[in-house]
Amino acid sequence: MSNVSRILSAIEHGDPAASEQLLPLVYQELRKLAAAKLAQENPGQTLQPTVLVHEAYLRLVDTDQPQHWNGRGHFFAAAAEAMRRILIESARRKQSQKHGGARQRVDLDVADLSDDSRTDDLLALDEALTQLEAHWPDKAAVVKLRYFAGLTIREAAQALRISTATAERYWTFCRAWLHSRLQSGE
Repeated sequence: MSNVSRILSAIEHGDPAASEQLLPLVYQELRKLAAAKLAQENPGQTLQPTVLVHEAYLRLVDTDQPQHWNGRGHFFAAAAEAMRRILIESARRKQSQKHGGARQRVDLDVADLSDDSRTDDLLALDEALTQLEAHWPDKAAVVKLRYFAGLTIREAAQALRISTATAERYWTFCRAWLHSRLQSGE
């Protein structure tokens, strides 16, 4: 059992000091995942990788209810889901009238590089992924691990405890299904 798995087990059993021990062990991996996700966002993104990691970590560990982790893969899958939700909430908040609605803050030196459709694309992807998850939750888990956590097919298969071939089939199916949904605007 790895240190991360041992600490996750301690957190599950209610050890308050265990969550403090977990962050240093997983921080660099979570920060890499967050940086990769934020690199795909619009220029001028207000979220920083450090903020995304800390917010996701707090959502995972700092709860009133003890969390049940089935190991390192389950923890990182949950972290990917938490980061996804934070990015979606941020995109929705930026589109609200209270926060400027359709107005976008643009730095003068990157004004010609910004792409306003990225926020809409992320929201459309979230909606399609939610529909996919309603029909095939196991297949949607592969997409979340690949897209939001940045795992390879092999790493996603290990995290989900399925074969690499099955993960590849799920990934191929989901990409085609999501592509058709996003293209048709459903």
